[in-house]
Amino acid sequence: MERKSKIDAFGASSLILFSALLGLNQVLVKIVNGGMQPVFQAGLRSLCVFPLILIFALVMKRRLSISDGSFWPGVIAGLLFASEFILLFLALDFTTVARASIFFYTMPFWLAVAAHFLIPGDRMTGIKLVGLALALAGVVLALSKNQAPATEYALIGDLICLVGAMMWAGIALLARTTQLQKSSPEMQLLYQVAVSAPVILIAALFFGPFIRDLQPYHLAIFSFQVVVVVAFGFSMWFWLLSKYPASDMASFSFLAPVFGVACGWLILNEPVGIRLFLALVLVGTGIILVNRKPAAKTG
Repeated sequence: MERKSKIDAFGASSLILFSALLGLNQVLVKIVNGGMQPVFQAGLRSLCVFPLILIFALVMKRRLSISDGSFWPGVIAGLLFASEFILLFLALDFTTVARASIFFYTMPFWLAVAAHFLIPGDRMTGIKLVGLALALAGVVLALSKNQAPATEYALIGDLICLVGAMMWAGIALLARTTQLQKSSPEMQLLYQVAVSAPVILIAALFFGPFIRDLQPYHLAIFSFQVVVVVAFGFSMWFWLLSKYPASDMASFSFLAPVFGVACGWLILNEPVGIRLFLALVLVGTGIILVNRKPAAKTG
């Protein structure tokens, strides 16, 4: 398959679509939380998506192996994945989608900080430090006042979103520093959903009844999550990753929180005041700067 040296119009539109799916997904999770216990929903989603990702990997003839030294890092990644989504799905029970989107997509900053200390040659640059400072300012601004709390526990929801983002960064760090980097992206996702499904479903036993007020539309939205957002969306991401430079693709990551805030406002009628808007601008700008490629040296 021909690789591209830069993002073309098709790649850009595909990445925008993927970011929109990520933003929409948090709205869908929050809606389905009305019919299912959040932790149970997260575990059931991992369980349902596993065979779809496996079929995709087999059809596309991706390399799938647990004997290349990636098994234990893969298991640890799966445990982090389980923790990440337990936290995110619970957070969406407490806080708004708009706020969760801002906090959850701070992942690149936690990864950049960890990489500075743990990955040789991946140091914080001046531009990255500016991006980190802007993002932290955005987080502090958003935390300073919750203008539209979903519940009295909204601040808890905000904070556990931040911890979930750190778990997500941990997965990315494992993929760059351990034998997990030998695995195909599909195999890495299979590790995550295979390990997380039983772990999250067991954890769900401690969070109350599995079923709340389950309606047919909850099941339809949940199915859309599994098939379109996770199976199709991430399969598209993997295909794009095999075709376009990963560093160029990273520059589109600021769109996910933008779409998250927009979907929360459009679909759930969540108020987006000036404070939250400014926080989004700060975090989005920070993401762009942290992911910015260093200028090529000449001479």
